[in-house]
Parts: sequence; C-alpha cells; structure tokens
Amino acid sequence: MKFSAEQIAGILDGQLEGDPKVTVMGLSKIEEGSPKTLTFLANMKYEEHIYSTDAAIAIVNKSFEPTKPLPDSLTLIRVDDAYSCFAQLLEVYNEMRQKDPQIEKNAFISDSAKLGDDIYVGANAYIGENASIGSNCKIYPNAYIGDNVVVGEGTVIHPNASIYHDCQIGKKCLIHAGAVIGADGFGFAPDENGHFQKVPQIGNVILEDHVDVGANSTIDRATLGSTILRTGVKVDNLVQIAHNVEIDEHSAMAAQAGVAGSTKIGKRVMAGGQVGISGHIKIADDTKIVAQSGIPSSVKKPNMTLMGSPGIPIQDFKKSYIGFRRLPMILKKINELDKK
Repeated sequence: MKFSAEQIAGILDGQLEGDPKVTVMGLSKIEEGSPKTLTFLANMKYEEHIYSTDAAIAIVNKSFEPTKPLPDSLTLIRVDDAYSCFAQLLEVYNEMRQKDPQIEKNAFISDSAKLGDDIYVGANAYIGENASIGSNCKIYPNAYIGDNVVVGEGTVIHPNASIYHDCQIGKKCLIHAGAVIGADGFGFAPDENGHFQKVPQIGNVILEDHVDVGANSTIDRATLGSTILRTGVKVDNLVQIAHNVEIDEHSAMAAQAGVAGSTKIGKRVMAGGQVGISGHIKIADDTKIVAQSGIPSSVKKPNMTLMGSPGIPIQDFKKSYIGFRRLPMILKKINELDKK
C-alpha cells in the first residue's frame, strides 16, 4: 500500500512542509525510521531522533519548532495532535488489511441464520441457528457463533473466539482470538452434604457498541438477566468478568484483572493489570485502580485513585509504604531498647 504526503495530509487535514509527492509504503517508530516509511513525533523526549531519521514523512504537532536542521529528505505534516492523528492513520491502514467479503470453504452457516451484506466468514467458522450477523462483519476462521446470537454491523471476531448462545454483540466491536463470551457463570450451591450442585446459568452477555475484548478474556453469562459491557468499554487480554457484572461506558481493564459476580462498575473507570474486584459491590465513576490492587468493598466517591490491597487512596498508600520501609529500623531500635 502506497500513500503520498498529499494524500495523508488530506486525510488528517494537516499542513504540508516539503514534497507533497513523496510516497511511503509503511510505518515506523521515530527512533527506527527507515526509508519509504511514515513516522510521528508526539513526545518531545524523542525529539533528537527526528534530526537523524531516514523516514520520508513525519507527523508533528503544529507547535513543533526544530532546534536543529531537519533531514533534506523529510517532509513534515503539521497537525493539532500528532499522536491521535497517527492513531487515525493506523486505523485506516488496519481497515485496508481486512479480508474482502466472502464465505470461505468449510464454513458452516445454519440455514436459519441471517447474514448482512459484505461479510467475511473464514474457513471452519460456525454460525448457529437463528444467529444474525450484521453487514460488513468479519468472522475469522474457527470462530464459533452460537444459536440466536446477534452481531452488529462492522464487528470483527478473530480466530477461535467463541460466542455462546443468546448473546448480543453491538456495532463495531472487536473480539480477539480465544475470547469466550457467554460461558456459564461460576454458580454452585452446596447441598446438605457439602457437595456443590450447579446452578443453571440461563442469562446472557450483552456487549454494546465499540466494545473491545482482548485475547483469551472471558465474560460469563448471567445467572438471570444479563452481564453487560456498555458502549466503548475496553477489556485487555486475559481478563475475567463474572456473571451479572455491569461495566458502564468507556471503562477499561488491563490484563489479568478480574471482577467477581454482580459488581457494578461506573463510567470511565480504569483498572490496571491484575486488579481484583470483589463481588456485589459498586465502583464510582472515574475511579482509577493501580495494578495489583484489591477492591473488597464499594467505592462511593468518584474520581479517586486507589492503590494496595485493600485499595486505599494512593497518597495514603504512599505514606503507609514509607512507614513500612522503616519497619526493620524501628524493630531494631525496639530490640535494643528491650535489651537495655
């Protein structure tokens, strides 16, 4: 794929400085810029690399003022926000790499399934009875779409992802390889002998529009009702979300985080890697949870940053940690006093 500086500036509504006809055939990081590639400079910590880069085109902020001569071969495209514009180009590039509409050999599609226009279904994918697949969807090889599943237009489901029966996936969602949506929630009740008896899980999972689910993440179906991820929620790889959890709009969870059953998470909540959140609690809007923290009870005040297990306000945690590091010295002094 080849783009000229003129075309890229048009896509980004940017200001050109240099040769409008110069072309690129790939993308590169600013510190690894190579000929015929496009790069960007958003973080000025990397400014030194722009003065020696071999890249043909660089996207920079309009405020960027060179302090040294730039390479003669470098064309600049000035924009309001270099980082977001580069991300926009990555999205365009990624869309161009998507599979062309077709149904490949050995894909199984139930006669009762409804398919929209311009979809791609890869080899050995399975689409069950009464499933509905929206227009412009991409279902990659070996993906499983169960009975009565609804998939909104423009959604991409990568290889070996499984979406169990009755689940609903919104528009322009992204489900990565190995993700499992709609497996049974962890519901068991001990009988009089202490033996666990399975509680049937008859609810479903609902993902609203623009939800991303990372590779090998699991989102369990509800016991009754629905496990719900609202619009714009982003889930990293290896995340576990239990039955009847609700995560509100534009929240995000990093890898290996886990949420226990029936917890309600607010809008724009951010949880770092390996965060554990207990069940049947509520997390207020705009809460930020530092990696490896544990949240055992409800967070009622919005816009707090929590750290530790149990999670406490981050400034309190830092003060406590200073005291914790002094414990060996304090114990030594206590022992000395005890001997005296």
